[in-house]
Amino acid sequence: MKFLSYNIQYGKGQDGEFNLYRIAETVKEADVVCIQEIEKFWQRSGFVDQAQILSEFLPKFYSVYGPALDMDASLKNEYGQISNRRRQFGNMILSRYPIISTRNFPLPKQGAGPDPEHSIQRALLETVINIPGLGYTRVYSTHLSHRNPESRFPQIKLMIRRINQAPYEQGAWSGEHTDAGWTEGEKPPMPQQFILMGDMNFKLDSKEYQEMIDSEDFFDAWKSSEKDRGTNVDGDSIDHCFVSKNLLPKIKRTYIDRNITASDHWPLWMEMDTENDN
Repeated sequence: MKFLSYNIQYGKGQDGEFNLYRIAETVKEADVVCIQEIEKFWQRSGFVDQAQILSEFLPKFYSVYGPALDMDASLKNEYGQISNRRRQFGNMILSRYPIISTRNFPLPKQGAGPDPEHSIQRALLETVINIPGLGYTRVYSTHLSHRNPESRFPQIKLMIRRINQAPYEQGAWSGEHTDAGWTEGEKPPMPQQFILMGDMNFKLDSKEYQEMIDSEDFFDAWKSSEKDRGTNVDGDSIDHCFVSKNLLPKIKRTYIDRNITASDHWPLWMEMDTENDN
């Protein structure tokens, strides 16, 4: 079973060209894909819905999109009629298996203040997927602030709290109701086990990384003798995968594919040994 985390830099490759087809070709061999930096209706990427385009390139995958930044990009014609659309930037999860439920959590944002460096809204995208050989599993895709540790620590703390709290909140709906219309279909699960992938913008020697691995049931999935864990063109180890403890024995290997030039990041792969591996 193959899992992939990939910051696609809104489809902009190392050659400066925008090409979502290259992204689709990169991720198509995975079973579950966590995408960061995918956008809708931005001028720089041609005012297109990238999530829709990527889904069309990958017709055998289920998908959900979770915007972090969300602003108006509507158009009005000469008759005053509105074409509603949103300029969005966020995360996406694609899966060969049905995505049972999903939630999108905004993360704390640091204002620019005296520091003029750009600051944008970030988010944590949650899905629940019934993965063959693993069972019901929460899969998360996230992208933390690039600014500084002070901007990331509140995001990390909230992210950890949300992930730890989820099983106690139970599924998208829970309990009983006299009106069957409210309990349509099977009761959705909210499993204990999870996989968290994404561009977290902190390095291995950082206090933020230590905060993650010091947290209960958050374990680094890296399982390789390779010492170079750089995941972007600058050689920084900022893309990560964390799993709940019970999933650690299932990890076969993790690796970074540096032959791919479709983004300024390289894909981070994790392979798990499952009973029904494809």
